[in-house]
Amino acid sequence: MMAITRDVSEAIGQCELTHLERELLDLDRARSQHREYVELLERLGCEVRALPSEPDLPDSVFVEDTALVLDELAVLMRPGAVSRRAEVESIGLVLEPLRPLARIGGPGTVDGGDVLAVGRDVYVGLSSRSDAAGVEELTRILAPHGYAVHPVRVRGCLHLKSAATVVAPDTLLVNPDWIDRGDLGSRAFVEAHPEEPFGANAVHVGEAVIHSTAFPRTRARLEAAGLRVEPVDATELAKAEGGVTCCSLLLR
Repeated sequence: MMAITRDVSEAIGQCELTHLERELLDLDRARSQHREYVELLERLGCEVRALPSEPDLPDSVFVEDTALVLDELAVLMRPGAVSRRAEVESIGLVLEPLRPLARIGGPGTVDGGDVLAVGRDVYVGLSSRSDAAGVEELTRILAPHGYAVHPVRVRGCLHLKSAATVVAPDTLLVNPDWIDRGDLGSRAFVEAHPEEPFGANAVHVGEAVIHSTAFPRTRARLEAAGLRVEPVDATELAKAEGGVTCCSLLLR
């Protein structure tokens, strides 16, 4: 498995925020946490392609929002925040030798953080960053490859993957307050602890689940379900509305 990451921008303190109040963000600590995250990906067997930081693109560490990578192709996104659209081209250059490329051309928008692929089903959050026109375009792109695209209404959070992520084959970690579980099909679910609403964000890598140390009650639920959890401190990056999924693009 390959993981594409990008170093933390020195401008991350000017990141886009939708659901959080702006806090003072410690750049050195954010970079240290990101290094630990990359090192964990490597320990879990990923070949990491670490890209240099983009000093003029505050949110660019969150590479997941720029693309959807499937076995057959990669789709370059059109982020909902105009300030983030300049992040896409450099990721496209990295992906071009690895996958055939398609692109959300607009006028619709889709953030990669709103796209959850589970087998041949692709769920796309209708959020403040991704709209119905973007979902329609993604549907047209993926249909010839045998994927079914399902829009999912998201409430109270930034992206679909704030509310639902894959933690094992056909098992999802969810916050049912932010989505309707029934929109995600007949699957096994683990619910984030109600006192940890942001705890539904996790990365499934091999036999492990990367999960933030900020959510110990949710971690206990994952472990009770028989899952191996690899905790990582992502608390500083969370001030920029980022989760552990946001910081990598995985090519399986």
